[in-house]
Amino acid sequence: MSCAILFRVWPPHSGRLPALKLLPLLPLVLLVVLPGCATRSAVTPAGVVLPVNSAAAPTGHDSAASAAVRAEQIRMDCIQGRRLICGKVLQISPGGLVVDSGYTDLLRAPLVQSWVVPGSVTASRPAGVLELNEPGTPGIGLVFLTDLPKRPKVKIYDYVVMMGYPAGQYVYTPAPRVEKTVRKFSCGLDTAVRLNLQVEQNLKSK
Repeated sequence: MSCAILFRVWPPHSGRLPALKLLPLLPLVLLVVLPGCATRSAVTPAGVVLPVNSAAAPTGHDSAASAAVRAEQIRMDCIQGRRLICGKVLQISPGGLVVDSGYTDLLRAPLVQSWVVPGSVTASRPAGVLELNEPGTPGIGLVFLTDLPKRPKVKIYDYVVMMGYPAGQYVYTPAPRVEKTVRKFSCGLDTAVRLNLQVEQNLKSK
């Protein structure tokens, strides 16, 4: 809305003040009238929506996006850190298998047709073999393997050949009062990501 200030110029014979005599009063008139005009012009026009101040109205989008980014980082780390678990089953638990990995001669036909190889098969681990720092390389040493396929059923001292994704650590008890912390691997990538996220959350809550 615009404001207009109208001045009437009276003729000299009217007996009233000439218009020129009102000019000194113009600044005072402006001081009185213009603030009202400014107040009316500051009103938000109808149909215009002002942007919401994000600081005043926080949402959970940022935290959800951050969690998604972290999950993707863990996924990539799991892919890079994957190992081929090939070895003898030393212990069976509800959560998985303790495997003495490194029996690379299991990687031959026709043994690779199934992820479970009967314990009656002749297999050995080469002496002095080292684990390379490469994705998919055979894992060497004791490991815990979880998120296994349901079939076929595994028996103690059978052999297994399965790709595993790093999923934290596992405390192995080979004998009473004897504990060993070994690497944990998951046969499923999604399970590995979830287990690693759980470890991080547990550490933050302490």
